[in-house]
Amino acid sequence: MTLSQPEQLLPSGFDYHPAVISLDKSIALYDYLCEQLIWQQPRIQVFGKYHTIPRKQCFIADDDVVYSYSKQTLNNSPWPAPLLAMRHRLQRTYGFDFNALLVNWYRDGQDKMGWHSDDEAELGQEPCIVSISLGASRKFKIKHKVTGQQYELLLQSGSVLVMHGDSQQLYQHALPAQAKVSGGRINLTFRTVGQALTKAYSNGRK
Repeated sequence: MTLSQPEQLLPSGFDYHPAVISLDKSIALYDYLCEQLIWQQPRIQVFGKYHTIPRKQCFIADDDVVYSYSKQTLNNSPWPAPLLAMRHRLQRTYGFDFNALLVNWYRDGQDKMGWHSDDEAELGQEPCIVSISLGASRKFKIKHKVTGQQYELLLQSGSVLVMHGDSQQLYQHALPAQAKVSGGRINLTFRTVGQALTKAYSNGRK
């Protein structure tokens, strides 16, 4: 996995690398994961009411990992061979022990993710989250929590977005609905849960 220099149009803590995985390989992996993963669509509580999330998800992690968000503890699935190999490559690149992977499947442009930060206590103060896109291109938005300044990025199949440093403390991010998008997108977010983060983010270069 070779990373190019990150584009500079994003705020500090967000680095985007297009075309890290070839288009053919990224689409093949998308098709494989659609068929092989055990997908769930849980209901979460928002302002006292329960809603089915507008996407499907699968949480892949080591046996000893416990992770929850929106007051829901996720059930762990074992690592499929292609994602385990990807995990090992990312660990060598970034120096973090990525022991968990949250996979979101946006089946079409109606599926979405609202504004949020990945700031759960289990992830630590300054988590490094590596986000890989497979399938249809989708808009990704970033918003400063205080100033409200927004940034927009088109996440393409085979691209890598790295969120690190104070990105989760200072910003929220979202994947809005896009009615004109008919294809599906899978998002792989590698993360470290419940362990001390002892190595600094290296910007993808050793």
